[in-house]
Amino acid sequence: MTSAKTFQAFVVDENKHGQLKMLAVDDLPAGEVLIRSSYSSLNYKDALAATGHPGVARNLPHVPGVDVVGVVETSDDDRYRPGDRVFVTGYELGAPRWGGWSEKVRVPADWVVPLPEEISDTQVMAIGTAGFTAAQCVTSLQLHGITPDRGEILVTGATGGVGSIALALLSKLGYTTVAVTGKAERHEQLRRWGAERVISREQLDTDSDKPLLKSAWAGAVDTVGGKTLATVIKQLAHRGCVAACGNVGGVELPLTVFPFILRGVTLDGIDSAQCPRGDRMQIWERMFGPWQLPELESRTERVPLSQIDRSVQEILAGKVTGRIIVDTTA
Repeated sequence: MTSAKTFQAFVVDENKHGQLKMLAVDDLPAGEVLIRSSYSSLNYKDALAATGHPGVARNLPHVPGVDVVGVVETSDDDRYRPGDRVFVTGYELGAPRWGGWSEKVRVPADWVVPLPEEISDTQVMAIGTAGFTAAQCVTSLQLHGITPDRGEILVTGATGGVGSIALALLSKLGYTTVAVTGKAERHEQLRRWGAERVISREQLDTDSDKPLLKSAWAGAVDTVGGKTLATVIKQLAHRGCVAACGNVGGVELPLTVFPFILRGVTLDGIDSAQCPRGDRMQIWERMFGPWQLPELESRTERVPLSQIDRSVQEILAGKVTGRIIVDTTA
């Protein structure tokens, strides 16, 4: 049980073992704003951190969680006062800095975003870094002139957090989408989420060593990377664009320059963690306004922090569909 001076957090120790531990505020990293959290979320990066992956949890002990929402408890910055509802996504939260899987989180004031009164804590965490990333991908396609009349938009890893929200956003904005998944049992669900049609991972994968393949997609959102991303680039139509944001399928990109110099395609990398604040605020204005997805929260699973281990193993095994939010008080 927590006392007035202590609180629970999920801590990964030096042996890469994660469990709930009691911490004090003095244990937290420095920062101007102390947040009493209500929810965080589970992303693939969080699962890596929860198992002590050195590329994410660079120093142990570590507290995962790249998202957090809650109420300001104390603030040394005039922009925020005790009682303000706020949230944080990205920056160094949860990787490499201690993150949101904790009842209290202390961060630099410049990372904090005010939460509109009409948006609930669970709504913003249903979006979280995954939704923010998806929105950046869709924005990238728009900025590169990929309009709905250009043709089909491919979304890889479509059952994941980023892919599923990208599908919903693209559908809302009038695009025709094709979802890629390795989960045959999820085809109908993906259609409900906005996919015009669904293809299997095997249909997209090819062992062809040709530098170009038949044009198929006006644009794409790729959450996978590796060979899958290379194939998508080879299949882009003239002046097509792929917004790439993941590497679960590998970090190597077996390509030639031909798609870029013969078809003029664009590979646009999406970096959510260090997105500049001005751009970040514009994205959130869209997600809380014209791009709002009221149905998203109903597609989200809620998991107590005390039971997060099972969900971590499921997301690492590729068994999670959609978004998981984490109740940091339970």
